[in-house]
Amino acid sequence: MKYPVLAQMRRPLVSIKRSVGLAILLLACRSLAFSQIQEGQVEPISSALRAGEFDKAVELSRVALKASPSNAQLWTLQGIAYAGKGDGKEALTSFQRALKISPNNIAALAGAAQIEYQEGNQSAMPLLNHLLQLRPADPTAHAMLAVLEYRQGHCGAAVPHFEKAGQLLDTQLDALHALATCLVRLKRLDGAAATFQRAVALHPDDRREPLLLDPRNVSLYLDFANICFAHESFQVGVDVISEGLMLQPSAEELYVARGVLYAQLAQYDKAEADFEKAYDLNPNQSLSAAAQGLVAVQANDLDHALASIQSKLARNPNDPLLLYLQADVLSQKGVDPGTPEFQLAMRSARRAVTLQPALAAARAVLAKMYMQTGAYKEAIEQCRKALTSDPKDQTAVYRLIQALRKTGQKKEIPELLQRLAQLREQATQEERERYRYKLFEQSAPGQQPTQP
Repeated sequence: MKYPVLAQMRRPLVSIKRSVGLAILLLACRSLAFSQIQEGQVEPISSALRAGEFDKAVELSRVALKASPSNAQLWTLQGIAYAGKGDGKEALTSFQRALKISPNNIAALAGAAQIEYQEGNQSAMPLLNHLLQLRPADPTAHAMLAVLEYRQGHCGAAVPHFEKAGQLLDTQLDALHALATCLVRLKRLDGAAATFQRAVALHPDDRREPLLLDPRNVSLYLDFANICFAHESFQVGVDVISEGLMLQPSAEELYVARGVLYAQLAQYDKAEADFEKAYDLNPNQSLSAAAQGLVAVQANDLDHALASIQSKLARNPNDPLLLYLQADVLSQKGVDPGTPEFQLAMRSARRAVTLQPALAAARAVLAKMYMQTGAYKEAIEQCRKALTSDPKDQTAVYRLIQALRKTGQKKEIPELLQRLAQLREQATQEERERYRYKLFEQSAPGQQPTQP
């Protein structure tokens, strides 16, 4: 949100905005009683601010402050000028100087509070509370306090401020989502549904709306998790899945989904805990066990990954995903042909593709091991089968090129090289699209919602 005092700031760090002119700000400043200041000193600064000449306004305020260093209005105007330049640090200093002289200066309180809020600083809270003592019905101050409380997970404190923000929220999608989320946490589902309906009316194409309107539908949470994964909006996905788990704490699929997202954030301990929870809820769910192993691989802890996978294989020895992971981890550990570990990896990969022929990743590992032993014909066969299951598998294409070269079968190689180049270009374009449509989390860094 923005107070008039900072309507010209150019840093889009907040999710709630108001379109107000600088003229309103100047009226607020003029409402303060500063009889010691001659109109001739204030008017040139005000005129420069109205014209958007912020450098000039800063310089004029410096000159005026040399003559009247204890005047809160001049410090406030200087803060406004710095804010217009986008210099929040200097603006905050000026507002703070004004408040030392005049603690009830509404314009300076609003300016300082907004800058602290934009930076995600909790020091905005006492400023906003002070402002509300002076202006109890100020919707912007209530909205700012609501967001700050929400970011700390204090929904009980946030909701009253959201409600007092009134119609200000009617054009603010993120604020409506935050209010509705808090209402869900407080088990006020009727109020949450009504708030989500307001959000739907504001932005009917928002992909979050289906699950928000049906907050107990596990499939909708999983769909949204997939969207977040594709767009690399991992924290957004974690937050939404966490809300789903508060309503459906026994849904092992949600723990798996959140664990996958945690892994992408390199929060491996949390990911492993979620996968373990999913496995406890449903020991027959091989995906959670496999994902747990993958997390350890991503954390570059291959020994831990192997131990985790093998402990699950002891209970489910014919699980193709676990067999594939055992082969893959052993291969990544660099086991040499002829060793017992290499033979175990080979048997695991073969067993995995026998149980699940379309498991392209297992065929890729098997092809790699065949290449290591000089069995190029068998490697070629596995690469072709992998590409049948997954035509976009760049690793399979690359290994097929290598194996064909080793066997002197060079006729197909130019076409495969062109295919590999196209796949890489396509992957690059898809990466750009993911970045372009990335969903941005509005919460301050390090502030996570309460999780089960």
